[in-house]
Amino acid sequence: MTRAIAIDGPAASGKSSVAKVLSQKLNLVMVNSGAMYRAMAWKILQLGIDPNDAAAVIAALPTMDLECGVDTSGKLSTVGFDGQWLSDELRSEQVNNAVSAVAKIPELRTILLKKQAAYLESYDVVMEGRDIGTVVFPETPYKFFFKASEKIRQARREAEGITDSIAERDKQDSNRKTAPLKPADDAIIINTEDYDLDGVVACVIEHLETLGW
Repeated sequence: MTRAIAIDGPAASGKSSVAKVLSQKLNLVMVNSGAMYRAMAWKILQLGIDPNDAAAVIAALPTMDLECGVDTSGKLSTVGFDGQWLSDELRSEQVNNAVSAVAKIPELRTILLKKQAAYLESYDVVMEGRDIGTVVFPETPYKFFFKASEKIRQARREAEGITDSIAERDKQDSNRKTAPLKPADDAIIINTEDYDLDGVVACVIEHLETLGW
């Protein structure tokens, strides 16, 4: 019986960093659902399609076979097209600016939801994103929602060399009609600006043990 830890939260709240450490400590596959959306945004841009043109994006979906797997460490998810695995390409400014528009499209989300859920068929996972506890794995008892102030999160992004607007990302992610960013009703809320990375990980593990992990 496989198990899933769901970590949701806004951009730069610490989801990826914590999920990576948990994957090592608890022998899980860390799945970055945001990388899937970024990969689709990257492909849409490669095809010369305006990511804000939902009809054009939907028309192209049948030609976009996103490949999802696990890297050689057995700990991290991978994404790519036609055997080309994507990494640095997903962090470009163009992709940053396109991903929220792409993520609003219900037809695209439906495709990625199936790919995300499929990981649990073979692996114990820690999956991070914006709708993992509410949509992807609503039945898991191991749900967390990370938060931090806009100022702190903007500083974290800038430290990574990313210049997109946290406020704009929050607005788009929280106000979209399909699977908006919000904590699941039974999610444990953690303010990640109260701890360093090790502190957040320790807090999550303590809650997991309480929940019977």
